[in-house]
Amino acid sequence: RLHATDVTSSSFRLLWPKLLSQETGYYTLEYAPAADPARKRTQQVSGAHTSLVLGDLAPETTYEVVLIPESNVHYFPAQTTRVTTLAEEISPVQVLISESGPRSFHVSWAPVPDSVVSYQVLYGPLPGNSVKVLEVDGRHNSTVVEHLAPNTTYLVTVTAVYRSGKEKSLSAKACTQEGERG
Repeated sequence: RLHATDVTSSSFRLLWPKLLSQETGYYTLEYAPAADPARKRTQQVSGAHTSLVLGDLAPETTYEVVLIPESNVHYFPAQTTRVTTLAEEISPVQVLISESGPRSFHVSWAPVPDSVVSYQVLYGPLPGNSVKVLEVDGRHNSTVVEHLAPNTTYLVTVTAVYRSGKEKSLSAKACTQEGERG
């Protein structure tokens, strides 16, 4: 049976049983977005192959794939499958620091795609290597970082953790205000 593995947002690998050999024919592979069959692409593959990676695909799109064994010995029916590519994994494109006080500031980020499970907000004073981590639910796009030192520059990194396990990050600098003298 024709089936797909290693699905990403822009590619997948097709696998099929060995029906032909180098001598007995070749495969014609046709694939198109299910919603737009006119954008069909065709590829010919040697009979020796039992797999092929299709790339340059659109994210979050269902493809209809047809594998036609062109044999000069036997008739083989065409095999079909449907494969849906994953959502594009976009990193946070902006990290905003606001409401900065001597001991806390507010961090927000965008965009917030559906494919994010959680965000990790890492922060630590510059220079230095003591980093703390806040876990934030993937539906939220902001958090408050507290218990900070006054008049200090912090490096803040927001990491999006996707369902696929991939991670994408973006950093920003934040400065706390001077503390009240007295």
